[in-house]
Amino acid sequence: MLIGFSVGNYKSFKDTVTFTMVASAIASEDKRLDENNVFRIDAQLSLLKSAAIYGANASGKSNLVAAINFMKSFVLNSSKEGQISEPIDVDRFRLSTQTEKEPSFFEIVFRLDGKIYRYGFEVDTEQVISEWLFYKQKTREVKLFERELDTFSKLTDTFKEGKGVTDKTRNNALFLSVVAQFNGKIAQKILVWFNGLNLISGLNDLGYRTYTIRSFENNQHKDDILGFVKKLDLGIEDIQIEKTPINEVLLPNILPEEFRNLIRSHEIDVKAIKTLHRKYNDEEQPISNEIFDLNDNESEGTKKLFSLAGPLLDTLKAGKILLIDELDARFHPLITCAIISLFNSKETNPNNAQLIFTTHDTNLLSNKLFRKDQIWFTEKYRQGATHLYSLVEYKISKDASLEKDYIRGKYGAIPFIGDLSRLIGEINE
Repeated sequence: MLIGFSVGNYKSFKDTVTFTMVASAIASEDKRLDENNVFRIDAQLSLLKSAAIYGANASGKSNLVAAINFMKSFVLNSSKEGQISEPIDVDRFRLSTQTEKEPSFFEIVFRLDGKIYRYGFEVDTEQVISEWLFYKQKTREVKLFERELDTFSKLTDTFKEGKGVTDKTRNNALFLSVVAQFNGKIAQKILVWFNGLNLISGLNDLGYRTYTIRSFENNQHKDDILGFVKKLDLGIEDIQIEKTPINEVLLPNILPEEFRNLIRSHEIDVKAIKTLHRKYNDEEQPISNEIFDLNDNESEGTKKLFSLAGPLLDTLKAGKILLIDELDARFHPLITCAIISLFNSKETNPNNAQLIFTTHDTNLLSNKLFRKDQIWFTEKYRQGATHLYSLVEYKISKDASLEKDYIRGKYGAIPFIGDLSRLIGEINE
């Protein structure tokens, strides 16, 4: 479970900002939101099941997702041999001289096996500047390790697995990743947690279709995916996955021989996705099914919905964490709302999966769908730096329209559009 994430001096984030999934001590007008959108960890901590991030174009919404993705990728890959001489691909804030020589900061707080961990690091393009790992024991934090450049403070008995590994850690690799490589149990569990942190682009969703196809071909998930698609009123009665033979003669000459061998041995299959729609007679009675090809005959929204069905349902079933950049792209607002409602529900989300997404869809800004602490904003401040803040910071009347107030600029995080009529007049001159 994700509790919080902080980032600084990365892309559009100059100063350190913090995003949190901790539920605030507020009460919603609609009590069902407090019952369904929040789950309790213990007497002191409750977490949110979903969060929406709003902001103008180029305000930094996607950069928050990119920051989490960088942290995940670096944790999972920094210890690999191929990274030995490679620079660290971190993109610092470039619009201020103050940050030119400063490291980028990343820290994440999460719950794993009943414990709350706080892990983070600072890096520049050449090396890891600092790194730390703590866990919470009752009311106090316990240090597992701390690192400053190549100097490690005394490793605690709780993290014995790190002893003897410090001298094997390169200056451009994370100690946590190296310890996991040497079979450290705590480190390996944390890397598994990072690996299960799923990040998806709502604009480039085609890459997730293979995942959904595999889930569909597994009989355990076929009915779930089909039921999900049918309930969203797309007119689809059934889905079929067909293997399409590949004519080797039609393959381009530059294709590597290894790839050709995989095709010959049928280790690579091209799958055609067919959707079945009812066909009616003059009396509007169903008489047969018409077969459509997903790519050729269905809408862009339907294609995206199928591609994301596997990751969405897997996240809900396993109680995972899913981050989607531009969730609403190519979706009708009611479909986006339906997906969010799956997470904001005790019935459809009994395992407390978490959904975090960026969006421009103001139709979702409703106190019937979200608590105030579930709504976040990004806004560019001085020097082009991103500020991140939550709606819970505002005092809002009971009868306020969140959507209208947002569009009017009450909460910021909207584009400031100049006089386009003057521009058009200049073009026409």
